[in-house]
Amino acid sequence: MDEIVVGIDVGTTKICTLVGRLEEEAIRILGVGIEPSDGIKKGVIVDLSAASDAINRSVRKAEQTSGVEITGALVSLAGAHVSSINSRGVAGVSGEAIDDIDVERAMDAARAVAIPHNREIIHIVPRGFTVDGQDGISTPIGMHGYRLEVETHIITAAEATVQNLRESVNAAGVEVLHFILNPLASGEVVLTDTERNMGVAVCDIGGGTTDLAIYVDGHVWHTMVLAVGGNHVTNDIATGLRLPLNQAEEIKKKYGYALKSGVGAEEYFTVKAFGEDQPVEFNRQDLAHIIEARVEEIFLLSLQEIKRSGYDGLLPAGMVLTGGTSALPGIRNLATQALGLPVRTAQPENLVGLVDQLKNPAYSTSVGLLHWAAALTEDDFRPARGRDRHARGESRVNLDPVKDWFKRLLP
Repeated sequence: MDEIVVGIDVGTTKICTLVGRLEEEAIRILGVGIEPSDGIKKGVIVDLSAASDAINRSVRKAEQTSGVEITGALVSLAGAHVSSINSRGVAGVSGEAIDDIDVERAMDAARAVAIPHNREIIHIVPRGFTVDGQDGISTPIGMHGYRLEVETHIITAAEATVQNLRESVNAAGVEVLHFILNPLASGEVVLTDTERNMGVAVCDIGGGTTDLAIYVDGHVWHTMVLAVGGNHVTNDIATGLRLPLNQAEEIKKKYGYALKSGVGAEEYFTVKAFGEDQPVEFNRQDLAHIIEARVEEIFLLSLQEIKRSGYDGLLPAGMVLTGGTSALPGIRNLATQALGLPVRTAQPENLVGLVDQLKNPAYSTSVGLLHWAAALTEDDFRPARGRDRHARGESRVNLDPVKDWFKRLLP
């Protein structure tokens, strides 16, 4: 039977459940379940019942389109409660050459750092290894030495917040097999190997949060979640033009532009505002001015975080934008101006199956979860699974080179 992988992206604006099948060269999308979010604010559950219902609807829709009964899935995680620290672990080499057990003992030593009792470890990311004083080693297995050191990036989240999200997914009859931080999931589908090795920042601008991950030398070196996103832009438009929120969202998508200088002064649109009997005419430059102020703030906060990390001089590949808000026209030019870095926007590519809706930056995290699940299904615990209701031929992706690396990213 084919390997079935499942990911549930629990966002502030939408819940997206994807069911995929591993094939020789790709992951075929079998089922898609997209539902508006409810009970979630800035990536955090604020109404357990409402969130559970929204997740349940998304899961049931994915089951219907795929013919797969979903029993377990990888689930996205975001929110300002996420934080990270760096830690180093040391282990003596037990044999003549370094093996998996030596690496695991070094990773366990790194994990022994003091974590507050109310926080849960989500990822332990190996940033690099040192063997007998020789650093810069990415894969030490098979090398000879006596002392193995590993430098790690440990991502933690508020335990109570994580538990609320776990219960919401469980209420839909789905086991949470692993939580995956949003920018790490997005990075799997929008980054090239060259960008990861040269040094790049992934900026996933969602509805309620902006998620950052810095990659250097092929590994994650820093992560951060900012509690600001596209919904703040919508709120600004609603306040500035005196519109209902749903109408402000439509205006943003239809007429929005991230740079005032990119819009002609003679461009107008009409909309019915609060307290008006007839539609009112607005200048599109005024709308762009509102959007530019908030989006520029998002990038300046991101730049501030990048500088605080100390890795701002290690990003020759610049920044890759993804997430729903990155689809705003003109946002790449504004980001280049604000950051002083090369910037490109990205979305999931090379998809097969039910992919019409997914070719959009808003679904980078959703598709990225399937890539994580694919790499992990080769492991013993088979973290993403479903019961296939239809008979299919044998097919398998050879993931041996990456499965161990992904395994060590998880606590």
